[in-house]
Amino acid sequence: MIFAIPLPVFNPELLSFEIAGVDFAIRWYALAYIAGFLVAWRWFISLMARPDLWPVAPPLDREAADRLLTWVIIGAIAGGRLGYVLFYQQGYYQQNPVEIFALWQGGMSFHGGLAGLVTAAVLFCLSQRASVAAVGDAIALTATPGLFLGRIANFINGELWGEPTQLPWAVIYPLGPASICPDHWLHACSRHPSQLYEALLEGALLCLVLAWLVYRRDGLKTPGQTTGLFFVGYGTARIVVEFFRVADSHLISPDNPDGYVITLAGGGLTMGQTLSLPMILLGSGVVIWARRRRR
Repeated sequence: MIFAIPLPVFNPELLSFEIAGVDFAIRWYALAYIAGFLVAWRWFISLMARPDLWPVAPPLDREAADRLLTWVIIGAIAGGRLGYVLFYQQGYYQQNPVEIFALWQGGMSFHGGLAGLVTAAVLFCLSQRASVAAVGDAIALTATPGLFLGRIANFINGELWGEPTQLPWAVIYPLGPASICPDHWLHACSRHPSQLYEALLEGALLCLVLAWLVYRRDGLKTPGQTTGLFFVGYGTARIVVEFFRVADSHLISPDNPDGYVITLAGGGLTMGQTLSLPMILLGSGVVIWARRRRR
């Protein structure tokens, strides 16, 4: 007997409308981004108002912190979109370059968004002569609720499918391509809720660990340490969850049935794992650098 939780049919669009013959929609995924940025901004402001958490003083005042929000929003959205285009659907967008700007159709890459956010934050800190390591620590901590909300939105959209399973908490996805979920095989539709795994590991758990480090272990007094641990934590969580997640459909082909991009001893690494490995290495190096620098 198969136990599984049927996923209700959520509408990924909260509201749709037409302007000058062009269809637009307000999607839950977009609202998750907005809510994530707002939570991060308010939390970031509260950190800047706590001089006791920092080695000397908060790296930014309130006015500068407000301006930083604009920089990181632009960097994260631009980087996320370009990362998706380059890492996941390069061929399609070479044929349809105008659709690169159709953000309302979806398609964002976390690793691209992270690269864009880091670039924007570094440039802003250099322009303000602020500590890149200290500002990065505050961003790393406050970004985690947004990761949680983004993965919940993926779950609502019924995207980023998990591998088939008969575990009691498996989810039956009512929608999906026949190649992934043939209607006549119930067990093929009972899948790992990989979006929720990512929400809990990359969002909730990572948030709790970093918050404990900052508020209980004076983590911000070692500039760079929180940022490094964020890279290590996210990269590790993403690599683990990828084992329970189906590769994006455009990465699957007859020659590449599992969506692997690198073959290793008969197995392989998914695109998400390939992009996460450098995060772990970089994060480990940053943690070592930060602790040695403090000593």
